[in-house]
Amino acid sequence: MSNTSNDKFVRVGTLKDLQARGVLVVAHGADRPIAVFAHEGGISAVDNRCPHMGFPLHRGTVKDGILTCPWHHARFDLCSGCTFDLFADDVPAYDVEVREGDVYACTTPRRGLDREHLLRRLRQGMEQNISLVQAKSVVGLLKSGVDYRDVVRESALFGARYRDGWGSGLTILTAMANLFPGLDEETAYLALGQGVRRVAGDCAGQPPRRDRYALEGADIRLETLKRWFRYWILVRHREAAERTLLTAVRSGASPAALSDLLFSAATDRFYADTGHVLDACNKAFEMLDLIGWEHAEAVLPAVVAQLASARGGEESNAWRHPVDLVPPLQKIGEELPGLLQEGSGRVWDREQALIASLLGENPLAILTALREAAAAGARPVQLAKVLAYVAAVRIAQFGPTNEFGDWITALHTFTYCNALHQTLKRSSSPEVARGIFHGAISVWLDRFLNVPPIPLPVETGGGAPEGRSAEDLCQQFLELLNRRQEVSHAASLVTRYLRLGHPVQNLFRVLVLSVVREDANFHTFQMIEAAVRQHGEWEGRPEAGHILIAAARYLAAHAPTERAQLQTATIALRLHRGEALYEANGEKQSS
Repeated sequence: MSNTSNDKFVRVGTLKDLQARGVLVVAHGADRPIAVFAHEGGISAVDNRCPHMGFPLHRGTVKDGILTCPWHHARFDLCSGCTFDLFADDVPAYDVEVREGDVYACTTPRRGLDREHLLRRLRQGMEQNISLVQAKSVVGLLKSGVDYRDVVRESALFGARYRDGWGSGLTILTAMANLFPGLDEETAYLALGQGVRRVAGDCAGQPPRRDRYALEGADIRLETLKRWFRYWILVRHREAAERTLLTAVRSGASPAALSDLLFSAATDRFYADTGHVLDACNKAFEMLDLIGWEHAEAVLPAVVAQLASARGGEESNAWRHPVDLVPPLQKIGEELPGLLQEGSGRVWDREQALIASLLGENPLAILTALREAAAAGARPVQLAKVLAYVAAVRIAQFGPTNEFGDWITALHTFTYCNALHQTLKRSSSPEVARGIFHGAISVWLDRFLNVPPIPLPVETGGGAPEGRSAEDLCQQFLELLNRRQEVSHAASLVTRYLRLGHPVQNLFRVLVLSVVREDANFHTFQMIEAAVRQHGEWEGRPEAGHILIAAARYLAAHAPTERAQLQTATIALRLHRGEALYEANGEKQSS
């Protein structure tokens, strides 16, 4: 018996009828039926929809106080609604009353799906690595008005704790969170769900990260900590590097100072791990921008293992032969403080000339062009912006005669250059700016991917896609990516869309949707986020279109996939809407 006010109760039927039939169903809304059971002399009421996939629980069986759903055999304590099978989730339970021989059920569940409950269920879904539970938690949180950054925070801290090192899932989560504000509701849900799922998948079966601590009682200058950290990374002493980094965080170092410390170490090795190290470090900083810098001690140590174990370009044959590029790069590193000082206060606007130089055939001439630009006043952020563009051109002009795996080679350079550009906005010290020259050499090494170069559609006129409206062209693009290797056609569609002057934000949403509906690898997520970010740097200029052409070609080359995650996400969304998945037409369940 409950003391809940009478106006929250709905009549179910007579007690005699309930006892005779065993279960009665009553509706209290378009899609909120309650199943009321008489069992072992008591009365219990639960939501009639199995929380797993919505099957009517009144069709189930009750034995010894356990309710079993007949569809996937999820089992629940009939009294509390709590599940014994974690894949299913708890079913809401309701209070019941008997009044003068009639049974009444409360229309409000005993425990509401509040923010804390949904976040706890999200954690449980990640711990068990159950995609459907994760998806239902994400849609529930977003639909209830919870800030998406709360979901990101919960997932990111889980990923930083339960995997020993920065995983690709954290990169995906950060990239999708960066894009989230510009997406429509459903695409945003799919994007965030992808990030959560990938983080959970990274952590499944992995050892958690061990806690390490700042140097106790230390009062050490930041310059000393930076010097120590770089040394520990070079000698691959992870534990010492983590303690040094944590000491810098605990001492109150600003995000800019921490950026200089971390990224100076990242650029001590040239283009480390094909750019993944710098990209992971940048994503860690972007994650903290999203969830709050009070979590720096939890997040930043996650990248140290990769920093310490990375292999630099100076250790590979391609950077040594036929031209040994390591000595000139080392020399430029020594000269760079003076070059940047020489250019200080000058105005530099020779982007087009530098673009041509960076796409040249002579690596030493490329390095010279960058040196001269720095001395002439080009700031590191300007140079990185140009570098990211030429890296995108390599993808936009990727030749079909290359092996399929070579798309990833060009992708690595582009995402490295984008990460470097974002990093230099935080800290443009000479040590970090060295990465520009490393990225330029990677662009040069990728030159074979453009033999022969594929002409850009904006230069040749492209194909002739049908349709003129933004909606038609967007729909064509999505349908195009239902087929394999429609690379040229995808580029032509994007070109036509841009030439007709349609809103670029709508195109962004479609490009992102074309990624988040797929079971894409993490490089594809990197590609779309970097393209959107770099487009913003060139907006209103032809270069912006070239970057989106690069994205379209890359996405088309990597679609379609099985889309298993899309099916899971769609099931969760339909369950939230109250649709009956067990019916062929998907209509809402009736009582």
